[in-house]
Order: sequence, then structure tokens, then C-alpha cells
Amino acid sequence: MHASNHQASKKQAFKNIGLIGRLGSAKVVETLKRLSRFLDDAGYHVILEDRTATVLLGHGHPEASRRRLGELCDLVIVVGGDGSLLGAARSLCHSGTLVLGVNRGRLGFLTDISPDELEERVGEVLAGQYELEERFLLDAELYRDGALVGDGDALNEVVLHPGKAVRMIEFELFIDDQFVHSQRSDGLIIATPTGSTAYALSGGGPIMHPRLEVVTLVPMFPHTLSSRPIAVDAASEIRIHIGETNQTYPHISCDGQTRAVAKPDDVLVIRRKPQRVQLVHPMGHNFYEVLRSKLGWSNRLGD
Repeated sequence: MHASNHQASKKQAFKNIGLIGRLGSAKVVETLKRLSRFLDDAGYHVILEDRTATVLLGHGHPEASRRRLGELCDLVIVVGGDGSLLGAARSLCHSGTLVLGVNRGRLGFLTDISPDELEERVGEVLAGQYELEERFLLDAELYRDGALVGDGDALNEVVLHPGKAVRMIEFELFIDDQFVHSQRSDGLIIATPTGSTAYALSGGGPIMHPRLEVVTLVPMFPHTLSSRPIAVDAASEIRIHIGETNQTYPHISCDGQTRAVAKPDDVLVIRRKPQRVQLVHPMGHNFYEVLRSKLGWSNRLGD
């Protein structure tokens, strides 16, 4: 009884639905038009993200910035790939808005509705048939002589890397104020469970189930073979002290975008973000099935 009440209340909650689409794709435009038509016919109030609206001339819907979209909408549907959803998630976690991904490329880890089942799957979600999954993000802050000089947030990963220079970075790693080790490497990937199947995976990091409250630290081409990925409690404060003798100015990237350039003796601090993104999946979503599909793992014996 409790579950059906929950679903009914959820169904009533969806009034304003925001749409965000990846720019530069005719397929995305086609899906956005189909989606807005479907939502209009079903009586929902559709609001377009202002940048997305530029590719839908004469759409006839109100427009809002991405951040404002989160304040106005009960549900935001992102049409594109996992990269599109990453960007939306960073903006929408502040408002706690539910986020649903429709994929226009290959099946994604985050965008798991395919265009050929668009109306059916979105219809189910609107009827309350969905699973909700919270994902945590990371906040990164760069300090120079005690003053904040750069910051960013990430759903996948924060990466310390050499930028265009091909040079090793020397740094010291502290977790909850405890010294862990000093390292010479091409950098360090600090990944959430969401990011464990992205860049960190190519660096030899473990795959983490999305429900884990864990952050992994994956060294990039470390100078010593004894350097291994470390998994720590997501509540930990991770502090990286850039070595004073570095010849290079390491870059700090969040979800693949450079957010700051560090100087020798800077301190990078990474913490779990207090706000979380609320991801919506159609019923029956299976993390391991997505892994099998994306990574080409074998099916059941005899299949």
C-alpha cells in the first residue's frame, strides 16, 4: 500500500518538465522535438534550457537557464550521452531535481533510455514507474598561501595532471590529515563510483557499484610499481600538496574540463559535495547488465 501511495504522489509531482539537449546533433534535435510533442500531448508544462532552445526554432515553450531550470522543474530530461548528463547533474544537484537521461549515442551508464522506446519508457516514469538513485559529487578547491584560487565540482572525477607538458608531478597525499605517501607520477584520478567506469577504469581503478559511499584514488603512470589505487570512505577529506620543486604547473580537471592550474606548493582539497544528484531509471534498470553491454562481458553459459 505504501509503495502505491508513494508512486501516486510522485505522479502528481511532475508538472513542470525541463528539457536539455546536447548541441550539434541532428539526432538530438529530432528526439527533443518528439519528446516535447509527447509531453505537450500528455498535458505537461515543458520548459527548455535556453541553450537547447537555440536549436529548436519556433518551439513555443518558455526558456530558462540550466540552474533556473532546476528551481522550476520537478523532472529534467537530458537528451544526449553520459557527458551531457554529467554537465546537467552538476547544475541540477543544488535543487534536488530528478534527472532522467535519454541516450542518443551508444547505451550509457547514466542515460539508459534508447530513442526507439522513448514514449513508452518516459510514459512509465511519468506514471511513477521508476527507480530513484542518488549519486554523490566531489568538490575540489585549490589553495595558494591559504587563499582559494580555483574550484570545481565533478560527478565522475577530479584529475590532477600535467596539462600539455609531459612531465612527472611530485606531490604529497593526505587523507583526513594523515600523511599517506609522496608520489611521482603523471597525476592522480580521484573518482566517485559514477566515475569508476569512466577515466579511472582506463587507469586500472576498480569498478564500484553506484550505491557505495567510496572514493578511489588512482595513480596515473606512477614512477614506482608499489603505487596502487586506494579506496577510501567518501566522507574523507583528501588533500594533495603539490611539491615545491615541480618544474611544471599541474592542471586540475573536473569531469574532463580544466578548472584550475596549480603552482608548486599549492594545496588541492577534495571533499564529497553535500548535495546529490537524483537520477531516475526506468524500472528493471540493472547495473550489471549495463556493464556486460558496455564492457563486452560474457553472457550466461549456454546463451
